[in-house]
Amino acid sequence: MSGVDRNITIDGLFALGLKTRKEVLGAEYVNKSLQNGDPFMEDFQRITTEFCWGYGWNRKGLDRKVRSLINLSMLCALGKTGELELHVKGAIRNGCTIDEIKEVLIQATIYCGIPAGLNAFKAAKKALGEIDEN
Repeated sequence: MSGVDRNITIDGLFALGLKTRKEVLGAEYVNKSLQNGDPFMEDFQRITTEFCWGYGWNRKGLDRKVRSLINLSMLCALGKTGELELHVKGAIRNGCTIDEIKEVLIQATIYCGIPAGLNAFKAAKKALGEIDEN
């Protein structure tokens, strides 16, 4: 079985997800997201942390680098440039090179179209510039 430990509790998934989320996106970003939350967003933050980051990102079938590259292509396809910027930074933290990010975005451009690719490249360039500034 290639999934997450079946004996893990929901609270355990949240703790695992919070750890993973901070490692990939950066503790400062995650802490700010959680602190800026309100009762309306609280359940969304919890399910995102448990399901996406606890369960999805911790399955044994793919490493974080591959998951990051897959996410970049999906975010390009969906036109979610804000999330793409965030995940470019996470991809770098997960060991992706700038050339690998570029190749994924080129591949996504071929299948998703020039406008989606252009927006993705602009978002990635902005994110990479912000990394260089730090």
